[in-house]
Amino acid sequence: MCDVCVTRAVKERMLSRRDFFRASAATAAAAAVGGGATLAAPPALAQGARQVTDMTHLFSPDFPTFGGVPGVEMRKDFDFAEDGYNLYTLTVNEHTGTHIDAPLHFSEDGLSVDELPLASLVVPLCVIDIRERAAGDRDTQVTPDDISAWIARHGDIPENACVAMNSGWATKVGTPEFRGADPARPGGLHFPGFHIEATEFLLEETPAQVMAVDTLSLDHGPSPDFATHYAWLPTGRYGIECLAGLDEVPVAGATLMVGAPKLRGGTGGQARVIALH
Repeated sequence: MCDVCVTRAVKERMLSRRDFFRASAATAAAAAVGGGATLAAPPALAQGARQVTDMTHLFSPDFPTFGGVPGVEMRKDFDFAEDGYNLYTLTVNEHTGTHIDAPLHFSEDGLSVDELPLASLVVPLCVIDIRERAAGDRDTQVTPDDISAWIARHGDIPENACVAMNSGWATKVGTPEFRGADPARPGGLHFPGFHIEATEFLLEETPAQVMAVDTLSLDHGPSPDFATHYAWLPTGRYGIECLAGLDEVPVAGATLMVGAPKLRGGTGGQARVIALH
């Protein structure tokens, strides 16, 4: 099947599901959009945490991007020596560094980043560890079997959870391996991601609200159709890409706090992500 046909088929299959979840997510978002919104603490957070782990990469013009061009430009407009204070003007690509993919990123009328429900920004964290497999196959993907194995060991995926892939790719930031562009190995970029079947499993069998990866994309590098993006985001759920620190948190039991940018109409944006455990 041609790439365009595959993409169209995935989008059509998810249309009715998108409408259903968009309606429910929009209702929840209405209470969270305004300033001063509050949220009852999730159980893991209410019980207290002993450690705080930063899950955010250092953001700079040097951070690798999907397109291969710098995602942020810093222009210094005022200098302390001359003006008495420092100030930069930033030109930023929303999808650079540790960042959010809002539903609007891959749907015509999905929720923008400022419309994400507050309850979806403080969530249980479930880590699917595929580092061993990824070390031998940089195009590997999270499968339904990986998720089922996590459930068998740790119990059901919690309500509103973030299911994160730990492929070990965070250690490759700053090297060409992070993007995996290789002229000798056709297919664009090469890094792990979520298989469409794993994505559908999460949608149909779990109450997960967030999908996260330590790579540049929810889909694996050589994906021809962004099937996981088209399946996940139009349902009102969101994604986090380029997550750091997954080696430093437990695979179950942590609470993720996502500092989403409150940018009107944004399709995503840089996020300060912190885990409490």
